Amino acid sequence: MLVALVMVCSVSAWGQQLPWLFYDDFESGDTTGWWAPARVSETGQKTCYDAAGTVITCAGTGHDGDIRGGVAWPSPRFVDNANGTVTDMLTGLVWLRNANCFGYRTWTQALAYAATLASGLTDGSVAGDWRLPSVNELQSLVDYEYFSPALSNAAGTGQWTEGDAFSGVQLYNCWSASSRASYPSYAWGVDLYDGYVASDDKTLSFVVWPVRGGQ
Repeated sequence: MLVALVMVCSVSAWGQQLPWLFYDDFESGDTTGWWAPARVSETGQKTCYDAAGTVITCAGTGHDGDIRGGVAWPSPRFVDNANGTVTDMLTGLVWLRNANCFGYRTWTQALAYAATLASGLTDGSVAGDWRLPSVNELQSLVDYEYFSPALSNAAGTGQWTEGDAFSGVQLYNCWSASSRASYPSYAWGVDLYDGYVASDDKTLSFVVWPVRGGQ
């Protein structure tokens, strides 16, 4: 187990040195210290393309498919809990297995529907446990190796197909709970066709994919 302890001194406005302890324990996943890094995952991309969009050999290119920077995905990536939910073993988030149980809704409706989710599940959750994901949480599902949809199978070794592990995945924009600060009548969403992140008017109707838990 690798444990890194670093003592850094800073200077206060009065010229007095103040000790700050930065703690990180990468191997155990412990993030209870005063400071710990955000664990950014791999994108899933393994193929490399040149400027014209032609597939090329990745080695030595510095492309994402060459470096594959970030935390490696676990195998399996997604686990069907056989109770209407799926656990993402990378993030710890628990997603509704049916990725389109509410149909297309406005942003305000999406927030309300997710928050009141209570029936049809046997996972012990109750209304109030579920919510709309943040834009970062929603984007964490995306596998940028693929499109139509940009989502991996349960094992994390290939492209999603119906029922593995999710059902009803839509090739369309999914609402997040994150508003756009520069234009607050818009909210961010992720298009599962290709993983494109964009903001749209909150009165438009998009997919509602609830989540619960989180790290």
